[in-house]
Formats: sequence, structure tokens, C-alpha cells
Amino acid sequence: MQRRDFLHRSLKAALGGVAATSMLGNLRLVEAATRAGTPRGDGNYRALVCVFLYGGNDSVNTVVPRDSIARSAYAASRGTLVLPTSALLPLTPVAGGTPASDGCAYGLQSAITPSDPVGTTPLRDLFDSGRMAIVTNVGTLIRPTTKLQYQSPGHPLPPQLFSHDDQAVYWQTSRPDDSLGWGGRIADLLHDTNTNTKLPMTMTVGGENLLQRGAIVSQYALNPDPQGAMAIRDVENAWNANRRAAFLALMSSGAQTHALERGYARSMNRAVDHYAMVADALSGGAPLATPFPASRLGAQLKMVARLIAVRQALGMQRQIFFVSAGGYDTHDTQLVDHPLLLADLARSLAAFYAATQELAVSESVTTFTASDFGRTLSSNGDGSDHGWGGHHFVLGGSVRGGSFYGRMPDLTGGGPDDAGWGQIIPSTSVDQYAATLARWFGVPASGILDIVPNVANFPTPDLGFLA
Repeated sequence: MQRRDFLHRSLKAALGGVAATSMLGNLRLVEAATRAGTPRGDGNYRALVCVFLYGGNDSVNTVVPRDSIARSAYAASRGTLVLPTSALLPLTPVAGGTPASDGCAYGLQSAITPSDPVGTTPLRDLFDSGRMAIVTNVGTLIRPTTKLQYQSPGHPLPPQLFSHDDQAVYWQTSRPDDSLGWGGRIADLLHDTNTNTKLPMTMTVGGENLLQRGAIVSQYALNPDPQGAMAIRDVENAWNANRRAAFLALMSSGAQTHALERGYARSMNRAVDHYAMVADALSGGAPLATPFPASRLGAQLKMVARLIAVRQALGMQRQIFFVSAGGYDTHDTQLVDHPLLLADLARSLAAFYAATQELAVSESVTTFTASDFGRTLSSNGDGSDHGWGGHHFVLGGSVRGGSFYGRMPDLTGGGPDDAGWGQIIPSTSVDQYAATLARWFGVPASGILDIVPNVANFPTPDLGFLA
């Protein structure tokens, strides 16, 4: 067996399970495998940007039927949450685009209020101009699942369905037996694509997450705009000279006797190095002309745009970013809160896409939404409860936009897609969604199963929404 083949098989083993990635020796073997098998510096920049909507977005009131049988089923199922057609912005597929699978017309909740005449108009405009696609009824699945199979003992299902924490974990890892995220596995596989292999491919402005956790690559956390890279006070503050000297002495090579101390020192020294690289690059970057909303999500996406702007100074040709927004657990006052959330999402995503155009990288950056789960068809009187499948947005210059991808669910309460209590059974898996993004990002066909192994259980691993 050739050395490269041996290392490649070792990488597959390490990506495939927790035990293989838990030992330091195997981590070094994984790193050697990526260095042996991955081309460096192909010259084509690409970035994935995950926008995670924590709490579970109510996609039934995000992308809403406007006519025909689907409208009747929606009106009968939603109870107090029904939105009139006057509160919807029509979604018009582009010429040659794919309409909704059920043949019905759909609209985006307008989120327009007396104090906000814009609402989600920017998001509708991205769809109508072919820059955004809607991937329908996506959710956590191990294999395709019908209602009869869901009700039958023995059919494999994701663990702890309808639980916030468990489903957010499954969305971000795509498998319950691994602590690595599918974004982290992508970064591990393409580790050497970047000329700067010291700085992680994965950066988060939306908090620590499992999506970006890899065996080799550790996510680097930043604060939202304008701060960005976070200094380590004991190291950076001159007024703390004595403590600084003692701290640096403890971090110096050979000063630690215990394995945990050495691990801490490596992690801390790595963080100091990352801070220096990122802070220097951001300080030298030109300011963006594109205005962003003055919201937490807007600030996060502005920071991502700034990091993309200095990608060459950082030596980055592949990057995976994570941002997040909370508040989507709309058990109460949904008709008041949900429009505000969607309006902020629309403005923030549109501003970010405009920034990628300003930076001339719109075709190199793909932004996608994710969430714990969808929400129930039924109303609890003032909101909706934990569901399963939900619709998601993908936008960017390489997106085959102005189209719907996947099968629209039957919104009939108690119908063939209702698992019970109005919880919609997904027809598109997270694995298919992730595999499509991974392929565009540069993962070879031979590596897709290393990223999302359960995609082999589905007939279409690539959903086709990316060129």
C-alpha cells in the first residue's frame, strides 16, 4: 500500500468516529493525511456562511401558500396563526426556474408593519432576481421516512426529536455518534487548501457551535463588528506587566510538566497567534461602503464581510463562517415577534449579499440558513410548538435561485406528512443539504460520505441548487 493511500484511509477512519479522533496520535495522522492528499492554493476563493436561527423558525408562516389546495390546507391547520394573502409578498420563480412541487403559488410573509414599510421585501427581491433559492421541508433524517414508517417500531430516527438541544446538535453534526460537525469535517478534509494553515478555516461570530468542530481545525471566535478579534488581556495590557511576564513564562515551550498544562498552553498560544494575525489584517482593511442593519445579526454579517475583504492578507482561499440569531422559539406572541425576526433576517442577508457584490466575490460566497427544526402546523393559541421539517434559504451568486428545491409538504392536519400534533415529517435531509454545499465548496465526490455518511441512504445526494 502506498503511503498516501494509507494516510487517506486513516483520515477516513478518523473522520468517521469519535474514538479515532480522540487520541493525539490519530490527530497527527489526520493532519499528515490532509497534507499528503489535498492540493494547496487552487486560486479559487470560496466561503460558506451558516446563519443559524436558534429556537426553530416557523417556516409555515415564512413561506406561505397563496392559492389552491395548499392554501385551503394551510388555513384549516393554522388556527389563530393564519396569515391573510394580503400579508404575503408573491414569490415569482425566474424564467426556467423550478416552481413549488405542488404547483401552488407561494408568498413570503411580508413582515410589513406601520413602523416598517420594508419588512422582508429585500429577501423577496433576492428570490425574484435569481440570487436566492428556497429548499423545502428540510430536517434531520437518517433515511427517508414516511408517516407509516415513523409510526412503526424499528425504523431509524434521529434521537430526541423535537428537542431544541438535540436537534440543533444533529443539524450541526448530521450524526448522533460524533462530536465533530459537518462543517468541521469539511475543514479537516480541505485543511491544506489555504496557504495559511495556522489560522482556522472555520470562524464564528455567532458563538461556539458544533457545526465547525473538527479533528484538526478548531473554530476561531470573534466579536461582531466593530471589535472583531478579541485580545487576551493578561497578554496585551502593558499595565499588567508582572502578570503578563509570569503568564508568558508559563506558556513558553517546555515550561509545562502535565499533559493538560501542555494542552492549555498550546491552545492559548494558538489563540494569541490568531488574534495577532486577524487584528492586523482587519486594521489594514478598507471600510465597507455597504450599510448594514444596526442589529446583532447585521453586525455579525458585517464582520464576516470584513473578514472576507482581508482574505488575501490572511492567506485564505476557503472559509466557513457561522453567525446566529435567537428568538425563534415562538411559543407565544408569534404574530408580533415573528415578523420582526424575519424583517431583520431579510435586511441582514440582503446587506451581506450586497457587500459580497461590493467585494466582487458574490459568486464565491454562499450563505444558507439552518435552524433547530420547523414548527407545528397547529396553533397553541398564541404561537406554535416544536416541529420537525422546515424551509430554508440559500443565497449567493452561484445559487440557481428563483427556484424551489425539494418536495412541498402536505399541510393538512393529520395528513400524510403530519407525524402528529402538526409536526411535519421532512422530505429533504440535512445530509442532502450539507452534501450539496460541500460539493460546491470543493469536497470531491469521494469525500462526501466522510462528511455526511447518511446521505448514501437518499436517492439524490446533490439537490442541484448550486452551480
